[in-house]
Amino acid sequence: MDMSPSDFSFLILAASGLVALFAGVIKGMVGFAMPMIMISLLGIFLPPDVALAGLILPTLLTNGAQALRDGPGPAWASVKQFRVYLIAGAVMLVASAQLYAFLPVWMLFLAIGVPMVLFSLVQLLGLRLRLSRQTVGVEVALGSVSGFIGGLSGVWGPPLVAYLTALHCEKRLQMRTQGMAFGLGAVLLLVAHAGSGVIRSETLLFSAYLCVPALVGMWLGSLVSDRIEQEVFRRATLAVLLVAGLNLVRRAYFA
Repeated sequence: MDMSPSDFSFLILAASGLVALFAGVIKGMVGFAMPMIMISLLGIFLPPDVALAGLILPTLLTNGAQALRDGPGPAWASVKQFRVYLIAGAVMLVASAQLYAFLPVWMLFLAIGVPMVLFSLVQLLGLRLRLSRQTVGVEVALGSVSGFIGGLSGVWGPPLVAYLTALHCEKRLQMRTQGMAFGLGAVLLLVAHAGSGVIRSETLLFSAYLCVPALVGMWLGSLVSDRIEQEVFRRATLAVLLVAGLNLVRRAYFA
């Protein structure tokens, strides 16, 4: 469904700005979940393609800020450390974005949402899944799944978050790695959907507008994050991951 510039009424712009602000606060606190929150809430009153386009630039800018918070050196080190995951995700994201108009996504939502819910519940109940080291096979599999669903829905973060949580990464490393992965994903999503028809002049302007409340929200959330201890951060991350998983299951049911 196309929307002309005149369709973006004051009420729609105000509601969209509040969504971006809220998503930015959560992003600043735990380092992810902005695409999930924005696609879910914007999709209530906007066409799916407009909601998807709207999240791209805010996701790109906020993740760039998150990734570079400790400087370019540590950010590049995170890219090298998780390069297998990133490459697998990038390839699948670009490929699946071209299928946006043809494939139903409910099966993908269900396939990734159910394991996320189970993983989060098990961890929150105290039965911790630990991975002692990075594994190429796991990174290829999770990166591919993440990229494939990300190209279709704009939500590609939960598998990486689950993986980093299972590795018990230190908080700053996890936040930095998530920022790099999601920022690079947003760049690819922008390029891929420029060819799919999702990115148009009016949706690009809309996405640019949402960058301001998103960045303000992220700054507010980061003030809270700086005061969160490692274990509290882990549990908060798992709680958001649980909500993200339940949301994907909900979207699969109503798709």
